[in-house]
Amino acid sequence: MENKILATVGGMPVTEADVEKFLASLGSRGQSYNTPEGRAIILNQLIDTKLLLLDARRNLLEAEADFKAQLAELKEKLLANYAAEKVIAAAPRAKEEDALSYYNENKEQFLTEQSVNASHILVDSEECAKEILDEINSGSKTFEEAAKEYSSCPSSANGGSLGDFTRGQMVPEFDKAVFEMETGEITAEPVKTQFGYHLIKLNSKNESSTIEFAEVKDAIMASLTQEKQKKAYESKINQLKIMYPVDKMI
Repeated sequence: MENKILATVGGMPVTEADVEKFLASLGSRGQSYNTPEGRAIILNQLIDTKLLLLDARRNLLEAEADFKAQLAELKEKLLANYAAEKVIAAAPRAKEEDALSYYNENKEQFLTEQSVNASHILVDSEECAKEILDEINSGSKTFEEAAKEYSSCPSSANGGSLGDFTRGQMVPEFDKAVFEMETGEITAEPVKTQFGYHLIKLNSKNESSTIEFAEVKDAIMASLTQEKQKKAYESKINQLKIMYPVDKMI
């Protein structure tokens, strides 16, 4: 892509590449600036920087002692960070076979939680809940019809459907009841919670299962590579402590 010049400041160009570099330096925050308005803001900031740079040079600020001290400190930090980056970059990356070995040895880490799909009817009294249950059991209304007519929960619009959820996502009393039910079962008695009285229907139950290796391979490889990089860094630091003894004063 052509490196288009967007502005000049005292003869110094500000280019499209400069804006892209600034955006990249913002990391995830850069996404919110990657718009015509956001890029205009960045361009103005880059122009301001050029103006200050030109003024600093005109006033010979580079020769001031405070600036030289700051520059020396910054140079040390940059050099140390650069050295660390080289150590990390030289560390071996995890291979697919490494990830597969880890996966096979740690299958318990790759289990999906048991989940259920359930519907409910929520009312404010046990008597009302039992009357509704009688209507459902007699066949005069389906569970879904009764939910639409009687339930005070917003889920009534969907026939009482709560969708899929795992243990711990509902209040304890509801959670205990629904995970002990069989598919297709409706609670024989209303379940009381802080919200009122529930009639619960278990639509389906999904047992815990092992996630396929292909789904987690990349994440495992990234994690193992990070661990290798950490060990390489720690090893380098330990070697350097032998070369350059560290004496802590506190």
